[in-house]
Amino acid sequence: MTKKAKGRLRLLVSMLALVVLLSSCGGGGSKPENVNGGKVTLQFWTIALQPTFTPYFNRVIADYEEKNPNVKIDWKDYPYDAVTNKLLTSIASGSSPDVVNLNTEFASQMGSKGAVVDMNEHLSPEEKAAYFDGIYNSTVINGKAYALPWYTGTEVLYMNTKLVKAAGLDPAHPPKTREELSEWGRQVNRKIGKAGYAQQLVSKLFAIDGIPILNKEKTAAAFNTPEAVTMIDNLKKQMEDGVVLKEDAEFSQQVKYYAGEQVAFELAGPTFINFIKTAAPDVYKNTIAVPVPTGKADVRLSNTMDLVVPTKSAHVDEAVKFAVFLTNAESQTAFSKAANTLPSTKDSIKDPYFTQSDQSLEAQAKVVSAQSLDKATDYMVGVPNAKDVNSAVTRAFQNIILNGTDTKQTLTALEQEVNDILKQ
Repeated sequence: MTKKAKGRLRLLVSMLALVVLLSSCGGGGSKPENVNGGKVTLQFWTIALQPTFTPYFNRVIADYEEKNPNVKIDWKDYPYDAVTNKLLTSIASGSSPDVVNLNTEFASQMGSKGAVVDMNEHLSPEEKAAYFDGIYNSTVINGKAYALPWYTGTEVLYMNTKLVKAAGLDPAHPPKTREELSEWGRQVNRKIGKAGYAQQLVSKLFAIDGIPILNKEKTAAAFNTPEAVTMIDNLKKQMEDGVVLKEDAEFSQQVKYYAGEQVAFELAGPTFINFIKTAAPDVYKNTIAVPVPTGKADVRLSNTMDLVVPTKSAHVDEAVKFAVFLTNAESQTAFSKAANTLPSTKDSIKDPYFTQSDQSLEAQAKVVSAQSLDKATDYMVGVPNAKDVNSAVTRAFQNIILNGTDTKQTLTALEQEVNDILKQ
């Protein structure tokens, strides 16, 4: 971690502690300036959505205000790096916003400190059932839902059909599991001398196979198990056999390998398409998108943005109602069409936008991504000091797989390191 990052982390921790102190004082904030003649003004914050999506938000806010004439929405948008500190500062100073856009990781950290409203106490069973179960449950810790899921994204499997056919494989019947993907990669390597795919060594590899990173209380490491040893040793063997490229490949490097036809597959989100379309038009023409194969956990990992209502909001009921409106199927379908994102609501993907394909790579990726949402879940939810934990896991994976250290001994040392991180 850099000194700058450590500084930000220390600031975040100290401010979270302040939030806890203020939350423990009880009661919501009082903001008489937000009530004018019986009309409530809600402060609504988003992250980096202006000006690109200003027309969408102006429409949806106007629609809400027309249906709820006692409510006025004051929408503000902040850069990603600024919103968390600004939120904590505002809460501490007694001027809390009412509805805030956060990612699931930070929303759950705020929730664990008692700083945001438990949505389970406010939503009806029908309202909760509108969201995909795995995505909604990603916000739940100890029975409390710390956010409403908003827009999201999942990976798909991109496949170079030229290489796959040259290896004697049928792209019309793609691999459905990680084991099948490994076998496909092995055949590609054996037949045409290419690798299957490139892989970044990060903690999501645990989640894909259902290996918990922490215990249920989020107080200690839980990954030092025989299952983790098997998973890591299997990946090491795959790299030695040429099924997976033997390096810790970040996304930009993965794009280069795929564009250069050094690998046959890529596991990535829709943004990959623009990179490959620009870097290698001929490879783009030979590429198709299919659902990403699942591991032993039978889940697909998503990266969801959420809406939270701080407990210091002076208008919790009105704020929850507005958050529900923004995340309902109608609003999310419209936003997905404007922003090329995936919705977290089940009814949204019944729209022809998510079911019909013109066979372009972009349309294929959109349709298979939407079809993957029934297995989607966030994987680092509620992990304290998540960046430090992930960095420690990455170093351990590198030492085992790339530098040859003993798997069990390295995992035991990693367990101690993560436990020390959790105590900070």
